[in-house]
Amino acid sequence: MAQAPVIKALDLPAFLLLLFLSLLWGGSFFFVEVALTAFSPLTIVALRVSLAAVILWLWVVLRRMPVPRSAGIWAAFAVMGVANNAIPFILIVWGQTTISSGLAAVLNATTPFFTILLAGLLLPDERLTLRKLLGVAVGLSGVAVMIGPTALQGLGGALWGQIAILGGTFSYACASVFGRRFAAMGVRPTVTAAGQVTMSSLLLLPLALKVDGSFGQSVPGWGPVLSIIGIASLSTALAFIIYFHLLSTVGATNLVLVTFLIPISAIILGLLFLGEALTAPQIMGMAIIGIGLSLIDGRLYRRQKVV
Repeated sequence: MAQAPVIKALDLPAFLLLLFLSLLWGGSFFFVEVALTAFSPLTIVALRVSLAAVILWLWVVLRRMPVPRSAGIWAAFAVMGVANNAIPFILIVWGQTTISSGLAAVLNATTPFFTILLAGLLLPDERLTLRKLLGVAVGLSGVAVMIGPTALQGLGGALWGQIAILGGTFSYACASVFGRRFAAMGVRPTVTAAGQVTMSSLLLLPLALKVDGSFGQSVPGWGPVLSIIGIASLSTALAFIIYFHLLSTVGATNLVLVTFLIPISAIILGLLFLGEALTAPQIMGMAIIGIGLSLIDGRLYRRQKVV
């Protein structure tokens, strides 16, 4: 299937949207932390995508957007829901039960590496280059520097947990490449987001009910409930609208750079709302990530004729 044309490099509006997306996804860690006080991980994932589906379809109806009737499009929604929601959510949550959050964050930052490889092999307008691979390596090292050396402790242990995280990141990469087809199909980003979370909900809701039995043995407090609403409406519904818009305009390779921006957004949120201090490794890590992003973007180096 022909792919929709994409912008080869990020312009300022697209980069600002990418930064906003990193804030939305970075905030999900806070929401999950609060929600875990009352709900199991699988239940949180199921409620997250199900409530997001309701919110997105309400918006589709209010905006009178056309709903696809093609079986092929709904089959593509199902593939996207499994690859972009069900598989990575379950694998990453399970992986974090056996390894540290710092190591999980570093392993999660391998998403651009897998995406650039797959996009280079499968998408003719996002060809693989040595500069892009170098940019991913530099950005990944920036994430490691920012989080600190303790993040790599246990790298040789808990093998299956590490494999699970890497499996989740590979699934994200597959979804980013596969999702390019929705723009060529003429499906709007909001409808694509709604279709994706709907199909993943059909899988995750029965699974959560079977595994967890019910959505909580006691009545949860307002904190966990509001966190579920926050992660569904902001970190899922709104985030995926932006995700599919960027996927159709800047491509899979540029989109997954958000993985490098999420740690930076988390630090910024900590500075603004939690009174946390900015450390030297964090500043150094941000600078290294900036170099990695510029390598993947490539415009600066093309102007200087470096590569």
